[in-house]
Amino acid sequence: MQPIATSVLEKLGKCGQGTLTTQLFRRGFRQQFMVGIAPLNPAAAKFVGEAFTLRFIPSREDRDWDLADLHKRGDDNVQWEAVEAIGSGNVMVIDSRNDDRAASAGNMLMTRMMRKGVAAAVTDGAFRDGTEISQMPFAAFCRSNTATTRPAYHRAVAMQEPIGCAGVAVYPGDILVGDADGVTVVPRHLAAEIAEDAYEQERREKFLFTKIDAGASLFGTYPAGPETMAEYKDWLEKGHTL
Repeated sequence: MQPIATSVLEKLGKCGQGTLTTQLFRRGFRQQFMVGIAPLNPAAAKFVGEAFTLRFIPSREDRDWDLADLHKRGDDNVQWEAVEAIGSGNVMVIDSRNDDRAASAGNMLMTRMMRKGVAAAVTDGAFRDGTEISQMPFAAFCRSNTATTRPAYHRAVAMQEPIGCAGVAVYPGDILVGDADGVTVVPRHLAAEIAEDAYEQERREKFLFTKIDAGASLFGTYPAGPETMAEYKDWLEKGHTL
């Protein structure tokens, strides 16, 4: 894969979820927002990074119920392998099949990833150690918190392959953008053009908000008519930006 320019990631990181999904909708993508997941620490929710995927299947008693060693190392623990393989700036995206009965990860794995420079961890299941994770300066998004250990319901079987997470298809290398409102998946090949158009939309809407907040009518303002667009150009020329 060709590297994503830092400037592209920076611009995407300045865009809200509504703006990103609008730009994706204009290109025919109906649902790229991960519905139903939220950050455990909203104050540390803002991130942008490339997807590193991990897939779970249901656990089975003959393979996942070794009560003597719940955290097997080596070839039989793809989850740990993924945590060690993921790179700085990547986002761990876990397909937990929307099943939050057992944890997709806990604070030990979160800490390991945070110290490696991982941008975020996202699952459509649950995390455990929610109190500890909620106090970490790390973007961790999930459906809920649970105390139940992963092998009770999940087995990690594959990494870096296409998955579904919270109803959204995620391919390795896709760009995920998150904030306190949630997470949007931007297809990698569209990242650069989405970044340009979304950044411009954010900048324009920042100006339009000042108009609406000052009492302007929606008509002619949102979306901007010719007169409002002329005012917007003057606003830009005065040096205003995001």
